[in-house]
Order: sequence, then C-alpha cells, then structure tokens
Amino acid sequence: MPDFKYELLCEKTKLIAGIDEAGRGPWAGPVVAGAVIFPDLQISDSLAKKLDDSKKLTAAKREALFEELHASNALIGCGMASVEEIDSLNILQATFLAMNRAVKNLPQAPEFIIIDGNKIPPDLPCPARFLIKGDALSLSVAAASIIAKVTRDRLMGELAKEFPYYGWEKNAGYGTKAHQDGLKTHGICIHHRKSYAPIRKIINEI
Repeated sequence: MPDFKYELLCEKTKLIAGIDEAGRGPWAGPVVAGAVIFPDLQISDSLAKKLDDSKKLTAAKREALFEELHASNALIGCGMASVEEIDSLNILQATFLAMNRAVKNLPQAPEFIIIDGNKIPPDLPCPARFLIKGDALSLSVAAASIIAKVTRDRLMGELAKEFPYYGWEKNAGYGTKAHQDGLKTHGICIHHRKSYAPIRKIINEI
C-alpha cells in the first residue's frame, strides 16, 4: 500500500506534488495528468487506507475517492493534451505537456514533484524525481492517478454520447473488440489518434 515514505525523503519541503497520467495507450481521446499535494503531508487515516494505484480499484471506488479527495485538504490540479497534440508531438511529449499543465493548475506551486514512471518532464517549476510504480508506493502519486483516471473516464463518457459507436463509455478509447467493431462500421472520428498504428492503418485503407 502507498505511504509517505518517498515524500518524507524531501526534508523541510512542505508542498510535494505527486503526478500521474491516464490515457497513454488508448486509440482515442486526450491524455490526462493529475497532480496532488497533501500540504504538510496531512491526510486522514481513512483516506490514506483507501488510496491505491487507480488500476487496482473498481470504477465505483475511484469515483468515491475522487469526490473524497476534492472534499479533503488536498491541493489538486489537472491537465490534458489533445489528440492533435498527441499526433503532432508524440504521446510521450504530449504526456509531459499534460503533466506540466496539471502542475500549473495546482492552487499553489509545489516545492518538489514525484512523477510516476521512469522519466521527468522538462520545464517543471521545481526539482523532481521519477518513481517507478509510484502510484502503488506514494500516497500523493496514488491520489494523482485517481484524479487523472476519473477525469479522463468521465470525459470519454461524454464523448461517447456524441460518438456512440465505439463503446468509449466502457473502454475509455482502448482498442477493445467493441471499439474495433465500431471502427469497422463507422470509420474514425475527430477524436481518434491518427498517429497510432491501428488508426493509421484504417486511414491508409480508405
């Protein structure tokens, strides 16, 4: 279970942000990043016990934690990069862009940042470190993973109302059978990532 072990390594630093992303793998929709600060590393025991890597939680638990985080003392920022930015920059650079935007949207600027993964985005406003599997190790990163995942899932649910052929309300843009069947029947739409090989293949076959 995640804790504040890695945050506590940052001595005399009170505003430590965890960052994580959602949506690098899907064939459609933006990539979204969340950033969360627990000022002075203060968090209720009940919330700390429930936080975990968003991928290990059910959708219902993620939704409940999303609301609980917003009702807590946590400082929360969210940012995204569009399909157009993913296609023009590549997914890694677009993810970095979303992470920078999440940091800029925090109510207060962080003094240090812990990023899930094995790379540090350029142009961050303060020192940072990466933490592999950080969403399972750090409470701040776990919280950020929930903010990013729920925000993106809700957005894909809204897009599914406009484009109901691909099952995005259930698959969030990943290449499931329902998504593939929708592509075969209806082709691509403006929210598909044209730089991704399965989508590019469909374009080339037209």
